[in-house]
Amino acid sequence: MSSWLVIDSESILCDRGTHDPACGAVRQLPTLGVIHPSATVLSPSDAAIGRKSLKRPQQEQCGERPAGLPDSHPQCIAPARVLRGPDALIQGLPLIRDLGKVPFLLGPGAAAAQQREQLAESLALTGGQQGRLHHDCCDSDLRRLEQEARAATADLIIAMGGGKVLDAGKLLAHSLALPVVTIPTSAATCAGWTALANVYSEAGAFRGDVALNSCPELLIFDHGLVASAPPRTLASGIADGIAKWYEASVSSRDSQDSFVMQAVQQARLLRDLLLLEGIGAMEKPGSAEWIHVVEACGLSAGLIGGLGGARCRTVAAHAVHNGLTQSPRCRGWLHGEKVGVGILVQLRLEEVLGAQPLAAVAREQLLPFYERLGLPASLWDLGLGEASLADLLEICRFACREGSDLHHLPFPVSPEQLLTALVEIPCARTAG
Repeated sequence: MSSWLVIDSESILCDRGTHDPACGAVRQLPTLGVIHPSATVLSPSDAAIGRKSLKRPQQEQCGERPAGLPDSHPQCIAPARVLRGPDALIQGLPLIRDLGKVPFLLGPGAAAAQQREQLAESLALTGGQQGRLHHDCCDSDLRRLEQEARAATADLIIAMGGGKVLDAGKLLAHSLALPVVTIPTSAATCAGWTALANVYSEAGAFRGDVALNSCPELLIFDHGLVASAPPRTLASGIADGIAKWYEASVSSRDSQDSFVMQAVQQARLLRDLLLLEGIGAMEKPGSAEWIHVVEACGLSAGLIGGLGGARCRTVAAHAVHNGLTQSPRCRGWLHGEKVGVGILVQLRLEEVLGAQPLAAVAREQLLPFYERLGLPASLWDLGLGEASLADLLEICRFACREGSDLHHLPFPVSPEQLLTALVEIPCARTAG
């Protein structure tokens, strides 16, 4: 008998872990049809409508505030304006000019250099109105850039580049109380959308994140610019995007906040879209699938974080990423590539420490998808196969430090337990 797993309130999909190849009420997923362990498992007869997992809370008595609802608080959900599509950068020039007369352009090194120079020429920027990161988004670079922007009497920050450039631009604008325009040059992250920025050391080790007062005033998502990025950046963005579901479904848990509940469902839809169309997008740049996927990674993933807030953000997958950045051996790997390994580690923790057998199935079915995308799936893939246990334990201690997002898991995890899960990933396929 085939088992069924809820996709949403209207549709259901057969668990591909069964032996019934004919089943499937909706499109077949490429290698992965299982929902995260937190979803409700239904038999075909139970799932006729597919609403069993959407339990309504009992009616509260008049005047009582239901548990799990948020207090009043400001929420940064989305940029004031989003311009997306082909030639979006050219079309966005009037909007940029409306935001400031003396912009300061922060860009990458060699990446998208031609487009950056074209933008600088279009805005008639002088050399003093352009800045570069010498390292990752770190304190020393931010202090230097702040001095340069002040010297240029800038009234607008434009950040054009990958995730760390975008984060640096947002932090710079936050520090100077200026508006910021974000222009992603790849779909590797959703940093162009969010009111959050990560700070690293000069060597690239994660130090912490900063909550900002607002999302960018303008996000320009130019399809042509994103298409010029190396394919590896899109694979990395896909891994970072699917992490939204695996982490949000855990971090939100029993929240009755309507925005959080909606964000979790959007994270599920995002995960499904990336699994359905991610490989096709990699194979056919510029296609409809490609547009769906790059916008999902660069835009929709940010919307989920904005809508759900802190209860819909990172858990163990990103905590593992943060730990991996502490190792010099991992410095060449992209953000999403390390997060992708973190997803597998989180699922192993949920399986072993959380007694969630479906987590093992989910992990098993992610592995072929990773292989098709060329994503790392183990310490060995990341070049840490020969690392000493002492070095690996330092990675795990950082991931488990006080205040780490890893502690959003519904069970405690020690550095030693995390190390076991990290090492076991390639062995767990047979050892279970």
